[in-house]
Amino acid sequence: MQNKIFIQIAAYRDPELLPTLRDCIANADHPENLVFSIAWQHSTEDAWDNLDEFKDDPRFKVLDINYKDSKGACWARNLLQQQYDREDYTLQLDSHHRFIKGWDTECINMILDLQSKGYPKPLLTGYISPYDPKNDPEGRTQVPYKMDFDRFIPEGAVFFLPATLEGWETMTEPARARFYSAHFCFTLGKFAEEVQHNPEYYFHGEEISVGVRAFTHGYDLFHPHKIIAWHEYTRQGRTKQWDDDKVWWEKNNKSHLTNRKLFGMDGLKQEGHDGKYGFGKERTLREYEEYAGLLFSKRSVQQATIDRKDPPNGGIAEFGSEEDWIDSFAMIFKHCIDIDYNLVKEKDYDFWVVAFHGKDGETIFRKDADKEEIHKIMNDPDGYGKVWREFPTTTQPTKWVVWPHSESKGWADQITGNL
Repeated sequence: MQNKIFIQIAAYRDPELLPTLRDCIANADHPENLVFSIAWQHSTEDAWDNLDEFKDDPRFKVLDINYKDSKGACWARNLLQQQYDREDYTLQLDSHHRFIKGWDTECINMILDLQSKGYPKPLLTGYISPYDPKNDPEGRTQVPYKMDFDRFIPEGAVFFLPATLEGWETMTEPARARFYSAHFCFTLGKFAEEVQHNPEYYFHGEEISVGVRAFTHGYDLFHPHKIIAWHEYTRQGRTKQWDDDKVWWEKNNKSHLTNRKLFGMDGLKQEGHDGKYGFGKERTLREYEEYAGLLFSKRSVQQATIDRKDPPNGGIAEFGSEEDWIDSFAMIFKHCIDIDYNLVKEKDYDFWVVAFHGKDGETIFRKDADKEEIHKIMNDPDGYGKVWREFPTTTQPTKWVVWPHSESKGWADQITGNL
């Protein structure tokens, strides 16, 4: 077996692309088996963004894309998947990574071991451990990570959090996973054909949709039990596609609607679940919900998933009936309200009302910010305030209100936003 690996990298004006490619090749046991497909979304203004050193390398398939023509991450990833040519394996990455020595051998051996244990289509994925380009290799985290549930965002997509993989020191095989990461996925090559990214997605919703679709196509999701590579999460000060695209939000809104229809959320008629970008035939959406502990139609989650217990969760059979199984879910609303500092200019706020309202104006939840929280909000290193709230609810909020109160001037103007 040649063990060819089809490596998909969607890069957008990223100074880490070249270091990533060099490190990937240098640390592979068999660099001759690597096939790179790169969606090179670049600008002539970025002198550092140059792939000339690989232009005559037969391992490289480069899509030369003017950054102004980019339509987002999922569009670029879909283009890459069209270049798949029956390689044995595929690796999907972002353009900012570092690798262990022999990463290719490690990944292949994990896949083969899982297949020998009865998983015909294993998929290795996760929010992998971070590195810091300004302090590399010293800044690399030396414990493997996994993905945990964070929240359903108001638009309907599921967000995740990276976390340390508990008990990894004694593990001898990958750990079962609920979720899929677009920045690290290693699996069988045919995945690039069977589960392609929907180019109509923009960014949010990508990972949950691909993960569920992979599951329904018969793929079993796993987190590597040891470090394979490192990922840069911050990309601070670097241009993203949405920085350049003045109407990115139009694509994003359309993407969110497509995602809600895929899962039949918020009472929407389910659309898009059949066909090329829909669910597979080997498992159903309900089987994924039983496995992962999510109920998309109600945006709700089981306690075992909230508590970060290993999947699979208890299914309908274990609860005795579908009704009892559905009753085991809770709707946890978690949201970050972004506050522009230009709207909160006083220096003596004593409290802020923070409330969430329903479609008829009723208050669903209220928890005010005190002086200590306000101080933290007003001194956020990102340059804008973040007000986090989390609460159980049976009603989807449609509006948030922040109403600051100053000791010297009394009530300020209300700050509001729709959900």
